[in-house]
Amino acid sequence: MKFLLPILLLVGANGCSQTDPNAPGAEFTGNADFNINATDVRFDDQLQQLIFTITVDGNAGGTVPMPVGSLDGAPVLGYVVPTTLRAEDVGFAPTEGIVAMALTSHPDFDDTPLWDENTDKDYANDGVVWHPHWVILVEDERVPGGLSVKQFAGSSEGLLPPTNPGMPMYMDSPGFPVLTDGNEIKVIVPAYRMNNQTQFNYDGVAAYMQVIGSDTERPMLGVYTVYSIASGDLSLPYTVR
Repeated sequence: MKFLLPILLLVGANGCSQTDPNAPGAEFTGNADFNINATDVRFDDQLQQLIFTITVDGNAGGTVPMPVGSLDGAPVLGYVVPTTLRAEDVGFAPTEGIVAMALTSHPDFDDTPLWDENTDKDYANDGVVWHPHWVILVEDERVPGGLSVKQFAGSSEGLLPPTNPGMPMYMDSPGFPVLTDGNEIKVIVPAYRMNNQTQFNYDGVAAYMQVIGSDTERPMLGVYTVYSIASGDLSLPYTVR
């Protein structure tokens, strides 16, 4: 977990962001919709599903980014559950990094080409609807949040699950249902889609990310502002119920 240390510098003892007020996404700092007060993963033995839940002080999923009109510079808001799962447990080739379930909203692009989340028969217009991604996070000093989604060069063959969105990153678009209800946002994952792993550690993070395609000195998808961390120190202390 050593590479998670940079993000700890951005949060105080209460798990709230200490990021530069001029950093991208700083306008959402203090927004109760991103103030996490609990995170929970429960295994339903009867249905063989894992239910990931993040609870906030405000309206979970109630705030979405304003579009900027292009993929380059596109804002991404996310509720993220970093875990101790292995990359191969969720369909990636073995690789170093933190496996995380990220629930995201980004109105400028759609990275779930197999799924029609707003059920309007258009599969390319629903990036703003909260949806899930499996991602691999790695340390990255090029961004204020200290983390980015791991990238690769060359072909993705053999590296990513077949449901990936076609971007050169360790990211998958698995299509699991995301539900919002008051102060809770949750995603339901069949156990077999996680290699039947039902015991692991996890945490909860609310953060602002940004897509950058025009600057090779920055990651394609990096973390810029951290709003809150469930544990307060990103120690991944929670276990599956």
